Amino acid sequence: MEPQEKQRFQLLQRARVKNFLKKGGIFLLCAILLYYAVALVYATKTIYKVRRNYAVILEDLAGNRRVVDEIGWHIRPPFFSRLELEVPLMNQELYLGGDPQEQRIISSGNVALFVSAMMTYRILDLERWGIENRVPKELLQADFDGMVKDVMQGKTVDELVSNRAQIKETIYQVLKEQPINVGGPSLEKKYGVEIVSFVLRDTRFGDKLVEASEEKKRREMIAEAENYAADQEASRTRKLYTAYRDSIRDFREALSLDARSDRVLFEFLNQQKWAMAYEKNLHGQNTFVLNNSAGTPPVVLPSFSPGPGLKPGDKGGAAPEAGKGAEPTLREALRGYSYPLPAPK
Repeated sequence: MEPQEKQRFQLLQRARVKNFLKKGGIFLLCAILLYYAVALVYATKTIYKVRRNYAVILEDLAGNRRVVDEIGWHIRPPFFSRLELEVPLMNQELYLGGDPQEQRIISSGNVALFVSAMMTYRILDLERWGIENRVPKELLQADFDGMVKDVMQGKTVDELVSNRAQIKETIYQVLKEQPINVGGPSLEKKYGVEIVSFVLRDTRFGDKLVEASEEKKRREMIAEAENYAADQEASRTRKLYTAYRDSIRDFREALSLDARSDRVLFEFLNQQKWAMAYEKNLHGQNTFVLNNSAGTPPVVLPSFSPGPGLKPGDKGGAAPEAGKGAEPTLREALRGYSYPLPAPK
């Protein structure tokens, strides 16, 4: 190949490479511009999509707000209209206080209680929900918290803890049917929703109140045990008193005693105590204290010595003198006893 032809070939190859790089750069620049154009369209939502079970509230160029609920892709004028709100049409949850955690409320007995609750609702009327209400979810949250707390704070602690099912149904009916204010709309009519369910997730006392309740139960159990023991002791005392009274009454009826014989009767009963103590003495001791009260002297028993006419093995004291009758019986001794009359006051 001649030098001129060789030089011409090199120039053609360089031109082809330059042309290829130029076209590649233009293509890359167009691709970048197209990407940013698509990104800009997506960011401004000039082309938007409505998904199943969702709806969109659109504000157009004239300022009118309308609901778009047809599923699929839609186009709107860029920069002259805007998508105001995307609304889910499925069941949605709403927690008491806007938080799944427990909320502190005060019962009617001025006692603190921790409660967590949840309401499930579904949007039915998009015109009323998204067009008539500026921030519908925040407004619904405020009305929901107020109505639930109005019901729960009107109940006592015992009702809130033990009657959970009944209180839950009461709140559910209040949310569905009762107007927010007298003569005003209910929660469903105001927001165009349907209240699906309401549940009380947790209801419990505070820690200090739980400790106080346990201490109260412990004291009640101790007091109940003490009352039971006192009742048993009183029952035994009544039984002993009844038996003692019946014994004295039978004894008086058997001896035909009247009220004047009470002193002799009680002295006889004290002698019976002394006799029982004397029978238990096994060592021949002759001194016994019948009572430990003031003014009661000890009783000293004389040693037994058989009298004339009695052998050591015979029972009884000295033999009766000749010409005298037998010793009187207890009935005769009690009847023949003379009682001192009380001194006149």
